[in-house]
Amino acid sequence: MIRGPIDRENPDRLYTITGGRSRADAEVFDLVTLVIAECDPSPAMQSEHFRILQFCRSPRAVVEIASHLGLPISVTRILLCDLLDAGRVTARHPSRSASVRPDDPPYAHPDLLKEVLVGLRRL
Repeated sequence: MIRGPIDRENPDRLYTITGGRSRADAEVFDLVTLVIAECDPSPAMQSEHFRILQFCRSPRAVVEIASHLGLPISVTRILLCDLLDAGRVTARHPSRSASVRPDDPPYAHPDLLKEVLVGLRRL
């Protein structure tokens, strides 16, 4: 089995980055939650927080942020919780931020999905 750079990450470094914490609020930050910076980074802040704020000047998904930082999702969520608690970022889940009418079905209509599939097969 070939190990990627995250698999070889020094556990002591990850412990230091998170301040020893191992859990974050997964309900707030799932993989597709969009994160938007609410302020500019300051020179005195932790380097990972600095990089997140720079990267999130436009909305970014949590999975994008983790990839950009080269850190596991769990560590990225902890860092994002820090920034959210400090009011430095805003988190928005795409399904909650879209305008949905009460009578809309939760998923696309099956006929529409069939039409999309036919169109894709024609490509």
